[in-house]
Amino acid sequence: MNIFVTGASGFIGSAVVKELIRAGHQVIGLARSEASAKIIRDAGASVLLGTLEDLEILKQGASQADGIIHTAFIHDFTQYQKAGEVDKTAIQTMGNVLAGTNKPLVVTSGMLGLTPINGFITEESPVGNSPRPSEATTLALSEAGVHASVVRLPPSVHDKGDKGFIPFIIAQARKNGVSAYPEEGKNHWSAVHRLDAAKAYRLAVEKAAKGAVYNVVGDQSIEIKTIATLIGKQLQLPVQSVSGEAIVTHFDWMGRFITFEGAAIGSKTQEQLDWKPTHIGLLEDMQENYF
Repeated sequence: MNIFVTGASGFIGSAVVKELIRAGHQVIGLARSEASAKIIRDAGASVLLGTLEDLEILKQGASQADGIIHTAFIHDFTQYQKAGEVDKTAIQTMGNVLAGTNKPLVVTSGMLGLTPINGFITEESPVGNSPRPSEATTLALSEAGVHASVVRLPPSVHDKGDKGFIPFIIAQARKNGVSAYPEEGKNHWSAVHRLDAAKAYRLAVEKAAKGAVYNVVGDQSIEIKTIATLIGKQLQLPVQSVSGEAIVTHFDWMGRFITFEGAAIGSKTQEQLDWKPTHIGLLEDMQENYF
């Protein structure tokens, strides 16, 4: 297949591009700069220059492809609502190009804010309080006949080069001189290694089940206090609880995410995609590569 990948030079997207090419697919990667374009070309893919807000470019990429994997997102969490609106418009634009075809659209979504069922976010968990509109937008396209599906990622997609939530939490610990956790630290996060996630994306676009929701999970449930304790040990900092206003003071914009329950399972996903995580877990990866 010839697959259009947004975010193709990013932390997750670059791994997806390499996974697709290894499996024999061709890739058109969306690049917002010449530096990004070089990363994509060096991986063996062709390049389309543009951003998520360049709707004509998105239409061009979508029309040239046999399928789409959407990993791009504007990671400015101080303007999260605006980032969500841009994402929603981009998904709708690409989805509309694929309407009336059987070409797959695989869209990235997150797990934080979804409603747990018996303590875990499952494939059946409703969108609930999720601040990100990508899943609802994609499933609406699916109901309208587009061959669209969702890959849900845990709060931590980890590997060397991670620039996500965990590195930010570590940076805040360094900045504030303490490794903090919210309240009792009893909420949990799930995680997946970046290379395991990349394989799941490939399988999702190849198997292309319309309306499917895939929970791409490695570590199912790590207590937030355990993460904070490891950070404190590695940085030789005190570990302590913060509550109320102190959560936002310590965690900054992450204050709205750090208290969410993010334990998740993906047994149906593993069965449907014939996928299993094989790389190291988050805590081991943190110890080896994050400090």
